[in-house]
Amino acid sequence: MRHDILADVLSKMKNMKDRGFSEIEVQPVSNTVKDVLEVLKNEGYISEFTLIEDKRGNSAKVKLTNLINNIGAIKPRFSATLEELEKFEARYLPAKDFGRLIVSTSKGVMTHLQAKEKKIGGVLLAYVY
Repeated sequence: MRHDILADVLSKMKNMKDRGFSEIEVQPVSNTVKDVLEVLKNEGYISEFTLIEDKRGNSAKVKLTNLINNIGAIKPRFSATLEELEKFEARYLPAKDFGRLIVSTSKGVMTHLQAKEKKIGGVLLAYVY
């Protein structure tokens, strides 16, 4: 029984990247996972992903790039105001302006830099660098 689909997908991406795979298939894919994959694609951490719809939870083929050093889900899912994003940035990322936090906001899923630009906080989902 799976409890955190996003954590499973990100863990598989990290493990397969460490083993030298350039393309992987992840399953199941929820709306949150789709949104996180879209953010990763926009930031250049993955080159592309293709959704495959079936009756067993759907899946996605993901093409990895060599930009991912570490990736993971943030548990528990902390709520962070605009001011608190700096604190979490220092906790999860190795250096300032290196890597991204992925945040679910009222305006959708985005990076912490985009959230700061729009002056909104949200719930922390994942980190990548």
